[in-house]
Amino acid sequence: MLFMLAFLAYFLLPLAWLFIASTKSIGDLFGTFGLWFAHDFHLFQNVRELFATRTLDGGTYLVWIRNSALYSVTSAVAAALLATAAGYGFAKFNFRGREALFWMVPNTAIAVPLFLLFSKIGLTNSPLSIILPSAVSPFGVYLMRIYAEAAVPSEVIEAARLDGASELRIFRTIGLRLLAPGAVTVMIFAFVGTWNNYFLPLTMLSEPKWYPLTVGITELGPTGIIIGSLLAIAPMILAFVLLQRYWETGLSAGAVNG
Repeated sequence: MLFMLAFLAYFLLPLAWLFIASTKSIGDLFGTFGLWFAHDFHLFQNVRELFATRTLDGGTYLVWIRNSALYSVTSAVAAALLATAAGYGFAKFNFRGREALFWMVPNTAIAVPLFLLFSKIGLTNSPLSIILPSAVSPFGVYLMRIYAEAAVPSEVIEAARLDGASELRIFRTIGLRLLAPGAVTVMIFAFVGTWNNYFLPLTMLSEPKWYPLTVGITELGPTGIIIGSLLAIAPMILAFVLLQRYWETGLSAGAVNG
């Protein structure tokens, strides 16, 4: 219990500090105790100033949050679909070189080669330079392969083949439905990963109009960074709340016997 309480404090204390700091003016931010409120409550004033701030390069918080939403939602949906299809293929088909193709390389290790490749084909400093790399999730493929091996019974696939269904139809009508909880998990991981990604946008983008929040808020002052970071957490919490009901197991229970 003590260990779990310490673990809970480890995660909640930074959030508590972020919220408390967001309620302070710039003077109170450095002149008061970090884990307690100042005499004046400046939260709403800080929010108004944040949305009214325009950097010298023309960037604004609303533009950055729109970009982050575009990159994250598009990448999450694409990553879930690609990882589900790839994981299903690795789990249910035997083909030459399957294990070799399953090797994974961390995304951070290919950021610079990706920049050089994208610069050759003219895709840097554009939304595609963020969406395309983020749509490929090695961890998602690994997760969906493990999940597909357990969630999609081979007997159901064989029965569908005997009924004359094509492989694409089997995947669309059976595989996707049984793999939905795993796909939602990959979607959430991809959404959070893209939303929090800093190094890839910093490498690929050079104009503030394309910046996501992670890069854009670094151009603001201390108060702007703090309140901007606080508001940036809200979409991730919303994503977890809306998608957690899809995290169900046992969707294939009884599929073979039924």
